Amino acid sequence: MDRSSPTREMTFRGLVIGALITVVFTASNTYLGLRIGLTFSSSIPAAVISMAVLRVLGGGTILENNMVQSQASAAVAIATVFASFPALILLGFWAHFPYLETFGLTAAGGMTGVLFTIPLRRALVNESPLPYPEGVAAAEILRVGSAADGARANARSLSMLISGAVASGVFSFASGGLRLISDGATAVFSLGSSVFKLSTGFSLALLGAGYLVGIAGGVAMLVGYVLSWLVATPLLTAYTPNLDHLAPAAFATSVWVHKVRFIGAGAIALASVCTLAELAGPVLRGVRDALASKVGAHPDERDLSPRAIAIIGAGITVVLAASLTAFLAPSTHSVVLPVIVGTGFMIIFGFLTAATCGYMAGLVGSSSSPISGIVIIATVLISSIFLLLEAMGLTPAVFSENHHHVAIAFAIAVLSAIVASAAISNDNLQDLKTGQLVGASPWKQEAALLIGCVIGALVIPPILNLLYQAYGFAGAMPRPGMDPSRALAAPQPAIIAMISSGIFERNLDWSMILTGLVVGAVLVIIDRLLRRKKLSLPPLAVGIGLYLPPSVSTTLAVGAFLGWLLKRRGASADKEAGAGTMLASGLIVGESLVGVAMAAVSGATGRDDVLAIVGPGFAQWGTIIGVVAFVGVCIWFVRRVHREDSISQEAA
Repeated sequence: MDRSSPTREMTFRGLVIGALITVVFTASNTYLGLRIGLTFSSSIPAAVISMAVLRVLGGGTILENNMVQSQASAAVAIATVFASFPALILLGFWAHFPYLETFGLTAAGGMTGVLFTIPLRRALVNESPLPYPEGVAAAEILRVGSAADGARANARSLSMLISGAVASGVFSFASGGLRLISDGATAVFSLGSSVFKLSTGFSLALLGAGYLVGIAGGVAMLVGYVLSWLVATPLLTAYTPNLDHLAPAAFATSVWVHKVRFIGAGAIALASVCTLAELAGPVLRGVRDALASKVGAHPDERDLSPRAIAIIGAGITVVLAASLTAFLAPSTHSVVLPVIVGTGFMIIFGFLTAATCGYMAGLVGSSSSPISGIVIIATVLISSIFLLLEAMGLTPAVFSENHHHVAIAFAIAVLSAIVASAAISNDNLQDLKTGQLVGASPWKQEAALLIGCVIGALVIPPILNLLYQAYGFAGAMPRPGMDPSRALAAPQPAIIAMISSGIFERNLDWSMILTGLVVGAVLVIIDRLLRRKKLSLPPLAVGIGLYLPPSVSTTLAVGAFLGWLLKRRGASADKEAGAGTMLASGLIVGESLVGVAMAAVSGATGRDDVLAIVGPGFAQWGTIIGVVAFVGVCIWFVRRVHREDSISQEAA
């Protein structure tokens, strides 16, 4: 085949480029997910990087670029296992992330997500009116980049991505490495017995994430912070006895951790279930149409053959069962029934999840699809199933011992594979929609996604270990003497650990959770009323704002405000491939990669302050420098995006 042939699609160099991008964005999304519980879409940045690299190498085509972005998009999806595996650390079942078990469950779960969506493709992509906002946007970027004048646009987009990454990387190194810049500013004050907390962070990754979340999500996160630290915590500190005579700041934090976060969990649960209920009708119709579609239609658009799907599916099932066996074997020899139940539940619930997530992604986009609700439902179901089997006397004796420690851990292991499957199925149909619009071969794209799952799963265990050893998780530190203020919040793992433990031990704090359910119901009603005026207050984002540390929510809100400001000034803040999107993505990537690199240094030395050039006495100056530097970056961000958009408009 000629090197410049327009039919070049799946190539060795494309697979290599896709693998390298996958590693970068898997690391970035795992770090960001453990910090704030959110990830960013890698499809568009991956497409821009791919087009730039292939243009330099020569002979790149729109189809080859599509394959690279399809493979790399698995990064943001497969990294979603950050929501489950750390729960095993929080529960004390693991002291680190064993490579084979973590890799096996992640890879098997992710690959099932690809296979489950293959029979749904024709009905939910080719023959469906679903908008697929992110898939359509990625296709448009590929078309524009492949046009004759696309080289200049690609160069500008890549320049914005690199600029953001460099700025964020330098800022992050000065903060987390050299300790010259504080990671935030906090003020705690009391009115009578009530304790209030004002807090903001100086994270450029959060700034970029807030920009991508948008003004509705940013305002919702800010509302969550207000409800958490300016309403709930002051009320509870006023009426909760301070039996340990803690300082006001420590007492307020204790109340937030043990009470207010449960309110947030309840609000998240109800908002997620309501979102799923709202989409139940369209999802059921989509699945019905998918099952009724004719396999023989569209002969020129071949999927992976039934024989290939059967062989790969059998192999994945073996890997999944082997991984669950390896997970459980050190605790008991009676592994057969739990492994069969866990594997069967993952396959059955995984397919239902694939249909649900795939349809929701086509309807509202991958980033807006409420996977959190799926995860919570799966947590309740798998925990309840094993509790029922225990009541029937069918589970190993060890499942009932030590407050159901092994049973809880095994349920979370099964859940981790489901999380990977749900995340990939949520992402897969978006990529297949992009492929349909640019004329890609479905079976090649499906193969690329399978490869992306494996590559992402290969790097997940070391990244999780690096981050845990360097920073720790809120409530679980690997070594004594570590700074708990720099611990990763890991919000979803904490919720999963709380729910599964509460179900098995029957000790959930129902008063706070029920309060959260009421708060969630009120938020859902408010959101529905606002929609009538074409406004929005996403209740799920408010719940996350209640649950996350205050510095996270406020910094995300700042980024969202910058996006709103740029949009008001006429910049392309609302465009998927606008200068702001690329610069914001760069901010996330830069801080995330530096964070992972510093984690490696910390892991190698056993210290988290080995690069620090100042001591604790510099903290006040660090805060002042942080405020000035953060404000300066915000001003630079606005000016750079506005200037770049002006140049683009003049060129057009």
